[in-house]
Amino acid sequence: MKCNDVRELLPDLAAGLSAATPETNAHIQSCAGCADKLAEFSQTMALLDQWQAPAPSPYFDTRLHARLREEAAKQPAGWLQWIRRPALAMSLALALVVGITLFEKGGIGSHSPVQPAPDNGPVATNGAVEPGTAVGDLQALDNNLDLYSDFDVLDDLQVQPDVTANP
Repeated sequence: MKCNDVRELLPDLAAGLSAATPETNAHIQSCAGCADKLAEFSQTMALLDQWQAPAPSPYFDTRLHARLREEAAKQPAGWLQWIRRPALAMSLALALVVGITLFEKGGIGSHSPVQPAPDNGPVATNGAVEPGTAVGDLQALDNNLDLYSDFDVLDDLQVQPDVTANP
C-alpha cells in the first residue's frame, strides 16, 4: 500500500471512525512517516475532545440582531442593485424569453426564417392522399397538368349547382 493511500485514511483512524485493515496496519508499522502522522492526528483529536467552547456573552443575541437590522437597512451598492427589484427582474426575464423565442423562431438575427411545414391534408394509411379531398384534387390536377391543358372538352362543361348545400 502507498503512503498517499494511507494518509487519506489517517484522520478517520485517529478519530476512531473506521477500523484499520491488516494491509494498512502493516504499512503503518513499516513506514515511520505514516506512523508519526497517525500519532500527530491522535494527539490533535485528543486535544479537540478536551476542548470546551466558551459561552457567548449575555448580550451576544442583542448585538447580533442590531447588526442584522443595520445591514438590512443599508442600500446595496453595485451595478447589479437594480436586479433585486422585482419589477425590473421580471421585465428582464420577459425580455430574455421574447429574445430567445424570436431568435429560435427565425425572427431577429436569423438569415433564413423558419417556414412552417406544408399541410398535405388528409393522408391515407399507405401514404397517398385520399381522392375527393381538396388536397387530393389539387395533386391530381398538378400531376396531370399536360393532359388537362390539352383536353378541350373541359372548356365546354357548365358548372352545375351543388344540391347538397344548404342555403
